Amino acid sequence: MKAQGDITILTRQLISFGGVGTLGFLIDAAVFTIANLFLNNLYLSRLVSYLAAASFTWLLNRKFTFAASDRPPVQEWGRFVLVQTVGGAVNYGVYAILVSTYAFFTAHPVAAIAAGSIAGMGVNFLSAKFYVFGNAGEKS
Repeated sequence: MKAQGDITILTRQLISFGGVGTLGFLIDAAVFTIANLFLNNLYLSRLVSYLAAASFTWLLNRKFTFAASDRPPVQEWGRFVLVQTVGGAVNYGVYAILVSTYAFFTAHPVAAIAAGSIAGMGVNFLSAKFYVFGNAGEKS
């Protein structure tokens, strides 16, 4: 029975993480659009929007997806943002390749943001689940 409960928790966490990620994408795209109006730089605007989205998703994931760790919130946030850079590197790499290679993505960079977000999601979930929040006190 424990294995079935673990699968149920994992399934709920994956769905919640995906929902939070979807909201994070909306924040990412909105901040990117606004930042790019001021910066007029596809790459710098993307870094600004990623940091905003990572902070937003940390808040929602600690509240709805995983139980908060025993660390102070600022330390947990730092750990989350730090480990998300691996998934972020995958995310940003896919984005950069697409906008530098394909005219469609250069003209529609939000589509490249979506592709990058999907590519980095698996890495982000695993690092958040096991390194940032751990398994103790999981929300079920």
